[in-house]
Amino acid sequence: MNNWKTVRLLTYGFLIGTAGVSVLKSADAKSCYTHVTAAIKRGAGSVMKTFTTLKENCEDIAADADEINEKREQAREEREIADAKELLRKAEEKEKEEADTENA
Repeated sequence: MNNWKTVRLLTYGFLIGTAGVSVLKSADAKSCYTHVTAAIKRGAGSVMKTFTTLKENCEDIAADADEINEKREQAREEREIADAKELLRKAEEKEKEEADTENA
């Protein structure tokens, strides 16, 4: 009894598979595939357009960030130079005061 059940299931599977292949090869199915493929291509075009816009925006943001970092670095260097000049000025004043006290 168990063997006949297996044979029956295999036969049904074969018949359903054969009918499925016939349906998939039909003109209606081809038309459906064509419409689905066209929709996918339209969607891909839209996604690529969005990706391009996003990429351009990211490049603009990166360029602005680089500019900000350059300005901050330049300001830091200017502060360091100003601090060094102030330190030199104070050192010269101290040397002058020491020279004045030695001469007096």
